Amino acid sequence: MLVGKEDLDELIAEARSRVPKGDLDVDSVRAVSRSALSLIEFPADDPERARRFWTELLGVALKDRQPSEGEGWQTHSGAPAVGIHERGLGPGDSFSLPYFAVIDIAEALERVEALGGSVVHPGERWAICRDSEGSPFGLTRESPGA
Repeated sequence: MLVGKEDLDELIAEARSRVPKGDLDVDSVRAVSRSALSLIEFPADDPERARRFWTELLGVALKDRQPSEGEGWQTHSGAPAVGIHERGLGPGDSFSLPYFAVIDIAEALERVEALGGSVVHPGERWAICRDSEGSPFGLTRESPGA
């Protein structure tokens, strides 16, 4: 579910009603609760083949990434973005990952661990984590003004 700014207070009020008084850290919820699915990243053994596949399947243009976006290609219209990069040995190189945009990466990583998840690869712009059941996902810092 994508959450707009206008829905945030309503969601926090609902969360407050479910948690015993004093047990909810509202500031932590604010740092992570606006999280929107921002990117689905696909590692590829043959990046050109993968690029053709996703371009033709989805009918979208996968363009060269900007230096701040890393290596590979990415859609730059619509949400979530679709990205492709050459498979490597890193934590995001074994399987496709959803990336969620968060306001504050450091605080979001603390919340991941506090909720029983784990941080596989910490970072300032993006991070790889596992949820409480071991499923991998990524977090990325929300762009200013988003």
